[in-house]
Amino acid sequence: MTTEQFPVNRALEIIGGKWRPQLYCTLEDGPKRFLELHRSIPGISRKVLTDQLKELERLGMVERIEFDEAVLHVEYRLTDAAFTLQPAMKGLCAWGEGKI
Repeated sequence: MTTEQFPVNRALEIIGGKWRPQLYCTLEDGPKRFLELHRSIPGISRKVLTDQLKELERLGMVERIEFDEAVLHVEYRLTDAAFTLQPAMKGLCAWGEGKI
């Protein structure tokens, strides 16, 4: 069986894992720089954060924006596709809090 035959597998690939839900919630409020993300998610290493951001970028869920100003800086933000996950993420949060 392939991912196409079980769409839930695709969804879990995108939102699953220890850090991804926290990344989505942190970026939901707007773009963040790498260090802002790192400080917002206790326990995540820089390497894991970098790897997760690259993977979410590859999946089309996070966009990396480079600003070529006096000092080059980078921000990360959720894509429009990632925002379509909000109802599912809110449902999962409610379920995790025992509200469902």
